[in-house]
Amino acid sequence: MWQDAKLLNATANVLFSIVLLAMLVSGVWWVIHRPVFALHVVRVENEKTVGRQEGIQAELRHVNTLTIRDQAVPKITGNFFTTNLEDVKQAFESVPWVRKASVQRVWPDTLVVRIEEHDVLGTWGEDGRLISVAGDVFTANLAEAEEDVQLIEFSGPNGSEKEVVAQYLQFKQWFASLNLEPEAVQYSSRYAWSVKLNNGLQVELGKVQEANALKKRVDQLIKVYPQLVTRLQGSIVSVDMRYPNGLALKTSNQSVVSNRK
Repeated sequence: MWQDAKLLNATANVLFSIVLLAMLVSGVWWVIHRPVFALHVVRVENEKTVGRQEGIQAELRHVNTLTIRDQAVPKITGNFFTTNLEDVKQAFESVPWVRKASVQRVWPDTLVVRIEEHDVLGTWGEDGRLISVAGDVFTANLAEAEEDVQLIEFSGPNGSEKEVVAQYLQFKQWFASLNLEPEAVQYSSRYAWSVKLNNGLQVELGKVQEANALKKRVDQLIKVYPQLVTRLQGSIVSVDMRYPNGLALKTSNQSVVSNRK
């Protein structure tokens, strides 16, 4: 008898705890869904600041209020407590020109979204996409990109974007001694390199097996380039550096092959 009473008491305690917990959860759910906790402010900031110590916030260049209101804000659901921050992050990262977004809650009714914009470098391929200095390919208004910089033309196999941008930076450094800069870099499906310089010269560099092979070919061209310009009076259209002991030239009126031992 005593054991039965003890069992009934234990069961009652368990049931009471369950009911109490359910009431507590229900109460919390009711509270956090009150209109007072609705989101009233979505504050967008630039991840990059000017004068960080002074707290001066840099303005976003391409991401504007209208775009955010039309493309990101409608995807935000829930209130201060229930909105999914990862969903908000993805909503903002789907906006053109946004490279990365981070989101945090600020009591009592605000979301702060910090945005890093793409820093455009050029175009990628032939389908109108853009590529950033970080090697990220993205889609945005081409006319807006052209307002920022003189766009470099890039192309290469899928997945080679960062490699191509890194190689471009090396080309830029190497050809600086001739006061020339790359305006197009191509990495073919056969993994051969070519670069077009801002004087119109097309340079074929081919495949490389060794890490410094490209540098050697460019150095070879840099060494003889002043003589070629003097002899041919600036009529060089393209130069092929894929020969192990020489190079091939194409001029505006003829082709010339120059071999060096």
